[in-house]
Amino acid sequence: MKTNERRGRPSTMDPATIQQMVDGYRNNHLAAINKLLGISDAHSVSFGLKTLKKFIADIEFFTKKVNPRIADGALGIRFYYAAYPKENEWNNFEDEKAIGKNYAQKHTLVMIPTLKKKGGDGSYQDYDFNPLDRSTFPIKEREKEQPITLMAMSSDSTDSQSREVMAQNHGQLIPPAEATVEIY
Repeated sequence: MKTNERRGRPSTMDPATIQQMVDGYRNNHLAAINKLLGISDAHSVSFGLKTLKKFIADIEFFTKKVNPRIADGALGIRFYYAAYPKENEWNNFEDEKAIGKNYAQKHTLVMIPTLKKKGGDGSYQDYDFNPLDRSTFPIKEREKEQPITLMAMSSDSTDSQSREVMAQNHGQLIPPAEATVEIY
């Protein structure tokens, strides 16, 4: 499909609904977090389109490298709510210099690839997986005692890719960035 061709209508939402949802978060959840932790937590995260497109392309490429039969429709991304470490715990954080300590304790999002598979009950579920590690691809039916997320398992392999999980983090947080760029 060419970039100037379109399929169907774009996804839309009513601006009043968006504002109501954003206000609900800021007035309740964010206010409670700020009061409890004594911080000014982030209330939004943005990622550049180039970063998102690369992450999606990487998921597709490395998944198909392991199993070319997996359809694009079976792939997805789960957004985990996360928080950067406290400033005094930042020394163990691998991205300390790239991110900056002004992000300490603030909310962020971590994106993890998902793969849709049929479960034992016949329903399709989106399972977390790591396209860089074949052993994390979900099996047809999971044993009840098997953990849902296999990515946290460490590998004894000397292959550096098998010890890393495909994930994306570090969008621009507001705050510390200026809120003047936001509509909601």
